[in-house]
Amino acid sequence: MSRAAYRGIFFDLSGVIYNDRGLIDGAVKAIRQARAANQTLRFVTNTATKNATEILANLHGMGVDARPEELFTAPDAARSYIKQRELHPLVLVHQAISADFQAYDAADADCVLLGDARDDLSYANLNNAFRVCKAGAPLISIGMNKYFQTSEGLQLDAGAFAHALVWASGCDLVVMGKPSVDFFAEVLRSTGLEPGECLMVGDDIESDVLGAIEAGIAGCLVQTGKYRNGDETRLPADAALVGSIADVMALISP
Repeated sequence: MSRAAYRGIFFDLSGVIYNDRGLIDGAVKAIRQARAANQTLRFVTNTATKNATEILANLHGMGVDARPEELFTAPDAARSYIKQRELHPLVLVHQAISADFQAYDAADADCVLLGDARDDLSYANLNNAFRVCKAGAPLISIGMNKYFQTSEGLQLDAGAFAHALVWASGCDLVVMGKPSVDFFAEVLRSTGLEPGECLMVGDDIESDVLGAIEAGIAGCLVQTGKYRNGDETRLPADAALVGSIADVMALISP
């Protein structure tokens, strides 16, 4: 990808700006450079193990200038979707965000909300979700990532369990988060920019890069985080590949 006149940059968080060891080299500088270049910034994440307040506090603690209106999380999108449609989900999410959905009673469930619930993704809980979906209720998945990177190696993410529930029950699937085109459309709408004016930077070839490209947004894959050798072979010819976030601004025309 040659240098282009983007007006907006969307950054994934884990694996792009930071990892389990802390900030990725050059992240703070790249974000400062983007602001100095008058780029509209969005921090876009499927993270479902922290609420928005915690995510922002974590970024600020590392010296990252991220503003509340710039943060787009998949759990927030899911909560908005459920509220707008007056749904009553069976909730299977991480304890860190469960308080955001505590008003719902599983006995009245007319949908299932599934996130990265870690050890709560037990057979019993998944089977309860299966029964609700099998009865005709839709499944709302917070993202569709297959896995994520930790200090202990790759870990299964919610997408794997969502696929299992859909396959077993035949239910309808609604994805709130990357790589959903609807989710990227909401991010775009918040900027007032056109898809072709924006660049999505991520470490996940499917959820970050190919998802953004399907939504008409340019994609850039970084070789940090969950990136694995060979991921670049799946990039379209007009997508970008860079070593890390430190190299992103070299793609932006002054």
